[in-house]
Amino acid sequence: MDSVISLKNAYIFQKENLILSDVNFEIKQGEFVYLIGKTGSGKSSLLKTLYADLFLEKGQGVVAGYELEKIKYKEIPYLRRKIGIIFQDFQLLPDRNIQQNLRFFMEAMGWEEKAKINERIVDVLEMVGLPEVLSKMPHQLSGGEQQRIAIARALLNHPAILLADEPTGNLDPEKSVEILKLFMKINLLSKTAVLMATHELDLIERFPKRTLFCDGGQIKDLSDN
Repeated sequence: MDSVISLKNAYIFQKENLILSDVNFEIKQGEFVYLIGKTGSGKSSLLKTLYADLFLEKGQGVVAGYELEKIKYKEIPYLRRKIGIIFQDFQLLPDRNIQQNLRFFMEAMGWEEKAKINERIVDVLEMVGLPEVLSKMPHQLSGGEQQRIAIARALLNHPAILLADEPTGNLDPEKSVEILKLFMKINLLSKTAVLMATHELDLIERFPKRTLFCDGGQIKDLSDN
């Protein structure tokens, strides 16, 4: 299978501060991978580098066909059209209903045909198990439902990979399990790769997958042990 992420001898910086050294790993199409480590260990910095919010200062990195060490500013929106990004806070627009939230995102991504936009919105809401919420406002949904909408939004543009930064961090344990199962369902059915940063080790024990560990400025692939 093709790689959707490949890092070789990569060094991750926050401004002048070195966060991670000599990072080497690949994630192939359809893989599900956890990213773990203590707060401040570099998980978010790594994810930000993968979607070009931080520039790759040293080493080589390819995400969805884009070379991170060479990417131009004008190319970053096109990279982000090929990946889906999910955060701990849901980042829904509070003054728009769910359909308007999703349509706004799609128009920003370059979708133009109204019929195709509406069809895709229905498709992704079905995927996340919330087909009935089109006209609801974000505040009318529970935290778990809002995170499902955030996942639906990340799926709209048929991404090659989902990058999830602590997506269950604001949810109770039961809802966390539901969201993780949803990621696994999407991964299985659509073959979309998933890289999920989490601190919830109990989830990993219950649903084991390949795991990358940020520790001491390094990334270790625990599946190699």
